[in-house]
This record gives sequence, C-alpha cells and structure tokens, in this order.
Amino acid sequence: MTHNYTRSAARTRVLMSTAVALAVVASGGIWETAQAAAAAPATAAQAMATPSWTTRTIAPGVQVRSATMGNGAAKPVWTVTVQAPATGRLSGAATWAPVGPQAWADATVQRLRADGFAPRGETVRWPGYTDTPRGVMGVRVRIGSYSTQADAQTAAQAVTAAGFHTAVDWTGYDAEQPADRENVHVAVIDPHVFTGTVEGTHDGNVAKRATTSSVAAKLGSLVGVNAGFFVTSDADGVQGTQAGLSADRGRLESMAAGSRAAMIIGDGGRQVRVADLTTTVTVGAGTARYAAQGINRVPSLIRDCGRPGGTPSERPWQDVTCRATNDLVLFTDQFGAPLPTGAGSQVALDGAGRVVSVGSRGGTVPAGGTVLQGIGTAADWLTAHARVGQRIGVSEAIRDTQGRRVRLDRDDSIVSAAPTLVHNGRISIDAATEGVVDPSDLSFGYAWANARQPRTMAGVDTRGRLILATVDGRQSGGSEGFTLQEAASFMRSLGAVDALNLDGGGSTAMAVGGVLANKPSDATGERADGGTIQVLPGGQTG
Repeated sequence: MTHNYTRSAARTRVLMSTAVALAVVASGGIWETAQAAAAAPATAAQAMATPSWTTRTIAPGVQVRSATMGNGAAKPVWTVTVQAPATGRLSGAATWAPVGPQAWADATVQRLRADGFAPRGETVRWPGYTDTPRGVMGVRVRIGSYSTQADAQTAAQAVTAAGFHTAVDWTGYDAEQPADRENVHVAVIDPHVFTGTVEGTHDGNVAKRATTSSVAAKLGSLVGVNAGFFVTSDADGVQGTQAGLSADRGRLESMAAGSRAAMIIGDGGRQVRVADLTTTVTVGAGTARYAAQGINRVPSLIRDCGRPGGTPSERPWQDVTCRATNDLVLFTDQFGAPLPTGAGSQVALDGAGRVVSVGSRGGTVPAGGTVLQGIGTAADWLTAHARVGQRIGVSEAIRDTQGRRVRLDRDDSIVSAAPTLVHNGRISIDAATEGVVDPSDLSFGYAWANARQPRTMAGVDTRGRLILATVDGRQSGGSEGFTLQEAASFMRSLGAVDALNLDGGGSTAMAVGGVLANKPSDATGERADGGTIQVLPGGQTG
C-alpha cells in the first residue's frame, strides 16, 4: 500500500526542517545567525534562501531581530484529508481525528479506490515529546494535490458525497515536510545592561481584553508580547480572565491549571526563570478552613481544568472548560467587571480582611478589598462562618515541582501557559502532562500541538537574558508557523536553557515601540488578549 513507503521520506523531511531551523539560528545564539546561515551545510543552504535579518537596538540591552526563513525544497499544496472516526476521551462523544490506525487506513484506502478516487496513505510519527509514545502515531489518508483552496473544496465535496468525513488542509502546516516560509521576531533583554523593567501585566484589570500593541503604546513599552491563555467566550467565564496562573506586581491574580509551565519575572526582569508551578489558596475563619480553587473566575467554570473537584477531569486540558459544583472563588480588586451572579453566597472583605457584607452574589469588588463567592458546600461554609466585622484570613502558596515555595515581592510577576519547551538546556516537551495532547485520543490537540501554528515563546539563556519570540502562522503562501517541536528547537537554537510556549494562534503578537511588528493570523487583525509581557524603559511600570 502507498502508506508504507512514506515513513522514511517523512522522517527525512522532519530532519531537513530541523536542520534548516538550526542553520538559521545556530547554537552560538541569535547574534551569530547571519554568519551561521551563510556557513550552513550545502544541503540545508541549497534548500533555503539565506534569511535577511534586520536588527534594531531599541535601548541599551534590548535588541530585536526579524527574519523570514525560507525553504526552496518545500512545495506545499491544498489537499483533501479523510478523517478517522474517534471517541473523545473526556466527553465520550463520537468525533473525528486527522490520523487513524493502520487497519482503518487500509480499509479506507480500499473503499476510496473502489469509489474511483486515488488516495494516498501518509505515516505520521509522534514528535519527540517526553511523555508520549515513540514511533508511529497513525496513518493519514489524503486525496489529491491542488493549487487553490477552492479546487480542494470542490474535490472534498465529491469525497463527502461518497460517504466519507473530510477536511481541506494546507500541507505546509504538516510537520512531515519543511515549511516554505516562517516569519520570526526575536527580542533579547539583557538585565546586566538594560536599566528598565520587565513585567507581566493585565493593565489594571484582569477582566479586560486589549491588544498587545495598544497596551504597549499606553505604557510606553519598548517591546511587548502576548502572554498566557485566557477566556475568549462568555460561555467559559468572563472574557480576558486567565486560564492558568498569573501574578501582577507580586499579587496572585489567577490560579494554576494543574502543574503547568510558568515564567517567573523576578525583580522587574533582573531574575527570570521557568518552572512548572502549582497554587493553593486557603480561606480561614477562626479554626475553620476551606480551600479556594479559583481567583478572578466564574464559580463552577474552570477553563483548561486542572483543579481539584473539577469534572470531567482534575488534570489540565487545553481549551476545555471543566465544571465544579462545590467551588470557592476569590476576587481581587483587579477584577474590574461586574461580579458573577447566580445561586450561592458572597462575602465582601475590606483591605484588612474584615467582613463588610454577607449576601447574594453580584455587585463589584470594593476598592482595596476582596470578595469571596461560594457555590454548593462552599456557599454553605461561607454562610456558616462569615459574620460582619469578623476577620477572614486568606493564605496563598505557589510551589514548583520540587515543593519549593515561590515568594513574590511587588517587583515580581508571573505569566503561564503550556507546555514546557526547553529544560536545563535540553528540549523537553511534556505535552501530555500539561494537557495539550492525549495519546489515547488523537482527535484532541493534534492541530494545536503537532501542526504548524502561530506561536509566542519565552525563555532565558545562560547569561540570564530574557528571550521573547514570535512566529507568524496560518498564512498559506506566507508564514506557516511552528509545531511545538519546532518551537522548542528554535528556542534552544537561540540559546535558551529554559523556555515555555505562551498563548499562540490568533493571540500571537509582538509590539516594538508600541507598534505591531508581526502579522497576526485573525482576518480581523490583532486580537485583544487577556495579558501581556511588557519591557518598560527606566522609571516606568505597568
């Protein structure tokens, strides 16, 4: 069958793609990229056009480089993918996957040929994640090669009419062949030279969405990039609120979605490190205690899951909203939207932690104060223990995987997303652990992780320099993005010893001097994001 011969060819294309990336940004770091590309091995150099880098020194210790990495050997086309039946592991519902098992592929190819089509099978291998199987993931069944999306859609209609489930794909997004173009932007901030500050910020309101460039322009930022995952639909909570751990100016503003990658930006950017972090919050009234499972989110709705009591899973799951029937949530005065309403109880606290009101849910957070909202048994606990004038204590803890506590001062911030890309100088992608792929459900996360997408990445090198990078994507005939594996290789080639994947897709944005530098993938232009990382000149803070 046609799928058998593709395995070695696919592996060759993956290796070529990696070689191209490493040739463009060699192990010497971004400062030697142009020379490295010129001295690349003949096979890689012939396959790609020598990138033309532009370099700007934005301030002492802050440089931005931009380039287009091209590969003349890449010949992407539009094609029709026949999808495999699958069952969502979390939902139990019937769904479709872009890759299926060998037996399904053999049977599907035979049926398609009997119906007069000319299918091909393409073996797909697992990327080099640290926590997923090795070797063959499955087989992808495709039909045709078309120069336009419209032609592929017309062909797909005929295949669908014959009883198959189809999708129209651009092969330039496949990991199995090199991308023909990738537009990248890289900012490096040297804390030993730079006299300003770096911070993660929600610009004073965790419940507001704003474009990265507008926040950068407002703050007079030198460089800004989008940061962590956030709620984008009213059905999943309050838009703009974080789906994972964040802290602004030393204050926890959202809780971790399980143990996931985070960047601690310490001392205004003087000390930066990447680690998997977890959070706990305990509310106390006298000797009674109750664990809060959320900060600044709608009770019962846990975006990206990862909290005790959430269903259908307490593990992190990307872009899945879990639910909790017994849920205690803390709101800070950075929650600048009306508080959620509905069944349950609410307690408002002043700046000293004393109860100023007890009642139904709603209203706003008092200036300088906090609010507790509970549903289910959490509501019962609040009703039983909160009295006006009584002090309610709130204790918070952030810990890394070694159990060490992360303590924050006012000059510290945290942004988080998933997954880890580089750890201790090695590519180390814990994709399944951080909930962005599921080895037992190929319908989940395949395109998000294994196909090329726009990405925003952050890391730190051996000299303590912060690296912020973006790659544009979803632009057929233009920039195609990175897979997670390519993102990790790229960050490692820039010299990162630790790095993580931030929010990507339509959220990917880099602003330089308050002006958007990259080309976001949304047709409507730059997306309003839930949080950013901003590099601020001396004397300024967000």
